[in-house]
Amino acid sequence: MPVKRTFDILEHCLKNYPRADAVCGKYDNRWVPFSTAQFARQSELLAIGLLALGLKKGDRVATVSGNRPEWSFVDMALAMSGAIHVPVYPTISEEEYRYIFTHAETRFIFVSDDKLYKKLNPMVGQIVHLEQIFTFNQVPGATNIEYLYQLGKEKEPELSSVLQKIRESIGEEEMVTMIYTSGTTGIPKGVMLSHRNLVSNFTTHANNFDLGPAHKAISFLPLCHIFERIVNYNFLYKGIGMYYVETLAQIMPAIKEVQPHIFCGVPRLLERVYNSILTKGKQLRGIKKRLFFWAVDLGRSYEHNMKMSPWYRLQLAVADKLIYSKWRAALGGNLQIVVSGGAALQPRIARVFSAAKIYVLEGYGLTETSPVVAVGNLRTRELKVGTNGPVLPGVEVKIADDGEILTKGPNLMMGYYRQPELTAEVIDKEGWFHTGDIGILDEGKYLKITDRKKEIFKLTGGKYIAPQMIENKLKESMFIDQVIVIGDHEKFASALIVPNFEYLHEWCAEHQILFKDNTDLILHPKVQSVFLFEVKEINKTLGQHEEIKRFRLISDTWSAQTGELSQTLKLKRKIIEAKYKGVIEEIFAASREED
Repeated sequence: MPVKRTFDILEHCLKNYPRADAVCGKYDNRWVPFSTAQFARQSELLAIGLLALGLKKGDRVATVSGNRPEWSFVDMALAMSGAIHVPVYPTISEEEYRYIFTHAETRFIFVSDDKLYKKLNPMVGQIVHLEQIFTFNQVPGATNIEYLYQLGKEKEPELSSVLQKIRESIGEEEMVTMIYTSGTTGIPKGVMLSHRNLVSNFTTHANNFDLGPAHKAISFLPLCHIFERIVNYNFLYKGIGMYYVETLAQIMPAIKEVQPHIFCGVPRLLERVYNSILTKGKQLRGIKKRLFFWAVDLGRSYEHNMKMSPWYRLQLAVADKLIYSKWRAALGGNLQIVVSGGAALQPRIARVFSAAKIYVLEGYGLTETSPVVAVGNLRTRELKVGTNGPVLPGVEVKIADDGEILTKGPNLMMGYYRQPELTAEVIDKEGWFHTGDIGILDEGKYLKITDRKKEIFKLTGGKYIAPQMIENKLKESMFIDQVIVIGDHEKFASALIVPNFEYLHEWCAEHQILFKDNTDLILHPKVQSVFLFEVKEINKTLGQHEEIKRFRLISDTWSAQTGELSQTLKLKRKIIEAKYKGVIEEIFAASREED
């Protein structure tokens, strides 16, 4: 049976890839597996239980939870019952929850724990349409998901045939989910996606690598984000065992315990892993240290599909035996593939990991495109460092005169919910979706993103600055953790830099530099000097107008929790610029006085 609706994955896997650990979650510090049959059964019981409560086709149901098997059970139950899944981040503000639940006319909500239940339960009775909240964990006074499983069993004799008729009636063009994504106005937009949007996407990029029923994956990026969700479908469709990690703090222990063959990451995470590896290398001594950094340098010259000389192959083999194998062991021992998306990855990281036989498949997409537009293909060896791989078969891409990436295909959204005017702003009369990203087709087929159209700014001299490219170059320094390039309508480009404090503290210990705290540390003359040297070195690789003329070190660390980064760890530029308005004013004040 071909997979045409998302819930068809269950029957597809029961027939082709039944396994004891189809999906797994950690409960009381113990991994608990659910077989393919249990996955299908739990999903069906949930669907019947919800039908018994009066759920109707087209009703909206939200999930607010970390990654766990119950999230997927609910997702499949809603899909097969014709309801619309509205997945929401568990870390947004109460105001955002109220807007989304009201705008989507949400009827039921599933939450993971008591904290979320206490936060959201008062909204029942306050928000029109919202009837009830169910919990995954046992929460005093709350209705647990077990109630729905039991209700499903009780009502199965009378409602099983009803569910079957609903399943058969669902067409691939029907909406299956609504994902809220913030626009430039800050007001969330409900992206409507159909079964066809999602299925056409994951069944296509499932052909980009050869892993299958003999392999395992961990899932830790938020499932409420379309990137992790579509790859979750991809892995399930291929029979790969899914191990869900509920919080970011559990990632490294999970990697060591599960020993996955593949997972998804964002550049920020891969940067941390890479920097952690290099930091450990710095702690080595003598020949071990020299060998370590010889292997790193060797990896930095790695290129996919390049003709390797016998000498380079020999060096890679030696480096693999002595160094790279230890990196893989630290990442569970089985890791073969990391799928990276959300932002541009530093090329040196992709090269070094790939040299170590951990192939990084970079991809590009948006919520509105379900999401993948292009991604590296390991099976056909269509990989090129610094690009997002070839455009997916069936998806069209063209570059507009101003460099903006336009795309269309079966993955393109149905539109924004109840906002036809906003839909018309991004999808033109010929059906092309305007992504807002600037890019090129390298060699005529590898999509390369150069910047966000709305993030490119102009200096007073008329030159344009693409900040992401410069930020990525700056982050190649071991001393720099995060950076934002600024200078819109100013004479020159500048930057706010968050040091890699872990590395900087070790450097200070080596150089006998004493400090009270990070605020004191960033003002130390020797620290200022080393950052000045790092920035000058990177400036040598930039055009004259792109050079960072001034910068300021920041003692804060940026995160999604503190608000400077999005849930997928991208810079929230407006928030950062507002937070450091005084610092930015001071940077440019002198040049303005000269006018």
